[in-house]
Amino acid sequence: MLKTLLSAAMGAAMAATLAFAAPASAASNWPTKPIRFVVPYPAGGPLDTVARAIGEKLRDSLGQPVVVENRPGAGGNLGADFVAKQPADGYTIVMGAVATHAINPTLFAKMPYDPVKDFTPITLVADVPNVLVMHPGKAAELHINNVRDLVEYARKHPGKLDYASGGNGSAGHLSGELFKSMAHVSMVHIPYNGAAPAQMSVLSGQTDLIFDNLASASANIKAGKLKAFAVTTASRAAAFPELPTIAEAGKGLGLENFDISTWFGVLAPAGTPRDIVDRLNRDIVAILKTDDMKAKLARIGAQPAVNACRARARGRRRDPVRLHRHALRPRELARLARSRFRAPRGRRSADGRSDRHG
Repeated sequence: MLKTLLSAAMGAAMAATLAFAAPASAASNWPTKPIRFVVPYPAGGPLDTVARAIGEKLRDSLGQPVVVENRPGAGGNLGADFVAKQPADGYTIVMGAVATHAINPTLFAKMPYDPVKDFTPITLVADVPNVLVMHPGKAAELHINNVRDLVEYARKHPGKLDYASGGNGSAGHLSGELFKSMAHVSMVHIPYNGAAPAQMSVLSGQTDLIFDNLASASANIKAGKLKAFAVTTASRAAAFPELPTIAEAGKGLGLENFDISTWFGVLAPAGTPRDIVDRLNRDIVAILKTDDMKAKLARIGAQPAVNACRARARGRRRDPVRLHRHALRPRELARLARSRFRAPRGRRSADGRSDRHG
């Protein structure tokens, strides 16, 4: 299943990366200048929010400013590639995600970086469910109150609904394609350059729905600006225990085994000295264990995954990549995510072109 891809791929990447030995020691006076913390997505999204919170506390523990720098584009590839090509001196790190280090290598024919060989893992940060949401007004207009209503409407009106995502290859994109495949419905994919503008398109009525990161959507769900139908994970989210899972809500619709979550974590360029990596790991894990940080993660629906990178690397290295019980291989995953649907008249992608190319 895809959840295994999302977690095991990071574990495999961690394990293989650790095989590329980093220098055992570095200058004892590190750090002596500001540290750049790259987020490969736009400001305002969950990775950006968490990176800034971590950066603020790292400044106190390291005694140097930690500057968050947003470098979005190409599904996160631009920012990740930038970090991969920086000196391995501990002064540039990246908030990587399931897209940049597990999904994109499967989807893109040519990657500008190797997600394993070009990075040294520091730690996982959090696991976050996705949530299926719709604009309340649109849902009322179409009489869609739950997952069953959505599937039934989509089956009766193929290609009439569209869904936004944070970009081709994002977890929201794959959630949508897996939903379409399992429920046997057709919806048009509208990719945006990041989760924040994708959610805004639903809020403004430009697109119909989104499989959004719960961290991104939680505030607007609580405010009543987004109507939530279900979470994408196998278990209900602690932040919204009243929301069913898609598997629960989709019984009898082919969705019984739907299960997707996302993760994000901190990485450095390959070859970063081991003592610097260990220092960053120790300090970030300590930050994630504080009550303040736990509360911040809980408010956005995220669950801490502290110090998990090495354990996952050891324990999941040999796990096969799976989408769901049908055991779709990476090739099939790529086929799903690259599916082309001609946009209905008047429907355009975020850049104004038909979704045939998204």
